[in-house]
Amino acid sequence: MNVRILFSSTPAHGHLLPLLPLARAFRDRGDQVAVLTAAAFAPLLDAEGIELLPAGPTADVLFAESGRRTGVDAAADPRPEAVADFFAGTRVDLTADDAVAAARGFAPDLIVAEALDFVGPLVAAALDVPFATMAFGPAIPAEFTDGMTALVASRYADRGLTPVPARWQIDPCPDLLQPPGWQAPANRLPVRPEPHQGPGTSADAGTGTGTEARDAVAASGERPRVLVTFGTHFSDPATLTPILAELRTVGVDLVVTLGLTASAADYDVAGSADAGSADAGAANASDGITFAAFTPLAELLHDVDLVVTHGGAGTTLGVLARGLPLVVVPQGADQFLQAAVVSATGTGIAVQPVPDVPETVAKAVVTLRTDPSYAESARTVAAQIATMPTPTDVAAHLSAALS
Repeated sequence: MNVRILFSSTPAHGHLLPLLPLARAFRDRGDQVAVLTAAAFAPLLDAEGIELLPAGPTADVLFAESGRRTGVDAAADPRPEAVADFFAGTRVDLTADDAVAAARGFAPDLIVAEALDFVGPLVAAALDVPFATMAFGPAIPAEFTDGMTALVASRYADRGLTPVPARWQIDPCPDLLQPPGWQAPANRLPVRPEPHQGPGTSADAGTGTGTEARDAVAASGERPRVLVTFGTHFSDPATLTPILAELRTVGVDLVVTLGLTASAADYDVAGSADAGSADAGAANASDGITFAAFTPLAELLHDVDLVVTHGGAGTTLGVLARGLPLVVVPQGADQFLQAAVVSATGTGIAVQPVPDVPETVAKAVVTLRTDPSYAESARTVAAQIATMPTPTDVAAHLSAALS
């Protein structure tokens, strides 16, 4: 039986992209799939052949309004009360009613809401349909989730609705990366995470660890290749330029992602070139740095030895799914949580905000290149990830449960 699945996401790439493997799995089964989020994501979803139900403003509008209400930038300064207002207050206030109307027309059999999306569960209550939550990283501490749950309760009451629990908690985080004391909930449904793939990719594609490509690079005698990616929201040239300058002194080649709006010219690193330019290959060979526009993470990981990142959950899980160690330089949001997990599991090194961040990052890269224990730990996590059910498996399970 074909089913109608509605995915609901905060309007941010870091929240939406981890949903896509499961959305593709339902799509490939022939099910009707739609995504409920801001209209700005239409190009991304059109390329996937997935319907968009537009509702609510983009993240920049939400951050501005939440900052006006609380006096705090919830992205840069993720205090529990500011985070609660952004996700469970401001976003619900500016999105929920339009979302209910759009979803009613789609008539879903199931709503899958990413872990910090409080609109999807409210829509499920309004339409009286089951919903599942889908995590995008390690379990979020109760000091954040309790505040959000308490705040959103008034939004249900305003609409005469009663919150209902998720029927399933879909979880792409392997047990090895969960925080100390974590216990799996009874309704947990594991799903194998993967680095973001390009449009048109079938579910479960590219789930190997990528060790063959890395071994080939190492055997060729080339210099180590380091991917530097701070995601779509935190790729600030003022932050990255000093780090890149220091990394160029430790004998590695760099591939640097530009985020959504920056260009290579925004980075004052002499001799660098844009990956899309005609002479990018020569610049990379002689100067050791290449810039890449927004590119699916899976493509960037093919021939790198390690990753320097802000520690977004999707990036962290995607990198570790390929068995690569990380240097995590958290900038805000939930990135300090991923940094702590990476440090605790020995899969990489966390660099906290200190005056000498560039030098500390460079030293960490050298350590990861000379101490094999980090790569060994990353491969151990990759091996556990490889045993988790695929998105296709999970889609089949959910579809059968709904029949």
